[in-house]
Amino acid sequence: MEKSESAVAKLAQAAQATDNTENDESELPKVFDRTHLDDPRFEDYSKLLKPRPGADFSRVFPPKICSWAPCGTYPSPFKSNPERFNLGLSFVSDEETVLVDIIGHVTQPTASREFLRAGPREFISFHPKSVKAAIVTCGGLCPGINSVVREIYNTLHHLYGVEEIYGIPFGYRGFYSPDLEYIRLTDHNVSSIHHQGGSYLGSSRGGFDLKKIVDAIEDNNFNQVYIIGGDGTQRGALKIHDEVVRRKLKVSVVGIPKTIDNDIALIDKSFGFDTAVEEAQRAIRSAVVESKSAQNGIGLVKLMGRSSGYIAMYATLASHDVDICLIPEVSFILEGSCGLLEYIRSLLKRKGHCVIVVAEGAGMDLLKDEVDMSKRDASGNIKMPDIGLFLKDRIIAWFTEQVRMEITLKYIDPTYMIRSIPANASDCLMCGLLAQSAVHSAMAGRGGFTIGVINTQYSIIPMHELSSRGRIKVDVNSRMWHRVLATTEQPDFRA
Repeated sequence: MEKSESAVAKLAQAAQATDNTENDESELPKVFDRTHLDDPRFEDYSKLLKPRPGADFSRVFPPKICSWAPCGTYPSPFKSNPERFNLGLSFVSDEETVLVDIIGHVTQPTASREFLRAGPREFISFHPKSVKAAIVTCGGLCPGINSVVREIYNTLHHLYGVEEIYGIPFGYRGFYSPDLEYIRLTDHNVSSIHHQGGSYLGSSRGGFDLKKIVDAIEDNNFNQVYIIGGDGTQRGALKIHDEVVRRKLKVSVVGIPKTIDNDIALIDKSFGFDTAVEEAQRAIRSAVVESKSAQNGIGLVKLMGRSSGYIAMYATLASHDVDICLIPEVSFILEGSCGLLEYIRSLLKRKGHCVIVVAEGAGMDLLKDEVDMSKRDASGNIKMPDIGLFLKDRIIAWFTEQVRMEITLKYIDPTYMIRSIPANASDCLMCGLLAQSAVHSAMAGRGGFTIGVINTQYSIIPMHELSSRGRIKVDVNSRMWHRVLATTEQPDFRA
């Protein structure tokens, strides 16, 4: 008992000492001088947002459909029959919000944007029997697409009792192409699609024709449209929403962000990213085995990442076997004492082998003469030359012709293997919760929003908040990139 009282007394003394120095600026840790809010390292890594000029820097909510079209108010099916799924015990109100900015500064007041928290509402604006829903997937493939489609169907049909749910084939063009038919979704045809990679509905780039798409939505009486796709697709979804509002249609346009590169602003991560990083490990392990099994062996792995190096960065950190990680955000030179080639030679002399991971968008300044700005894919992306093949050829040529050193280089490109596999457990869970959150929010009468995870909470994000920000990139001043450098011990490959 005496020992316990003594411990309490010591804690009280410590607390008193803290109170006495609390207002003494000289006692503040010097670290705050180095991470002031103006320091880009603090802002970029913490995702701290600054308000745009004239923008409301507080609660940012998506519009309600009743603001432009007549809506009803109906009790949620979970309210009248809560025993069935117990969802009636977990309603979320419109008073619950999610903070975007959770890292503050000891010397300044903290302000944060707030988005609505996603989840089932007590009252809904669509009678389930009146709902006719459409689901469309656009852009490139990504693990988890089928999981999202299946869970949207299951939530609409099995939880809310919606009968008419259609899949739009092969992206935006599927809305209006006469040679493509809508797919009536049923328990039978979606029950096991989450075990398959790719998109059950089919996907494609391009095909965006605003008038034809909204005409099809209106002519077919769709009143909920779920659009799964990347940043370009979401910008298209915002245009569809704006046109729906202009025509005063009672239609909820819902976006679910999809990009395997994990480069969508605001959200913690996009579905499929964890699976991509996990699958990339197989390619890296193969490169390690190949490089160690040959004299002066080099394993070169190209991973996805046109504009950002998140997959390469996280795969490198997860593997602990990579010697060099090259991403689009960091330029590098090939030759010279500070160049990549000379460092590879030093690794071979020291270790006998070398493993390199390169994102597909890295080193484009070295290939600028080969980039044809007029050649673009259907989404408008510039068709980039293959940095993996370029590095392979240059490394072999340099060691053969200039160093006259025998090497064995194995080049591995797992791009299409990675993006076409089913989602892993982590992504499957995320896909299910994204889909459920999307349906709950649409049934509650919201429109023009995207569902995303912010600070681990599923949130209702107005579409314009994502569409106005563009793609994000790896912050090379962040702790995460510094962890990569500490793991690989690679130098700065710039003169």
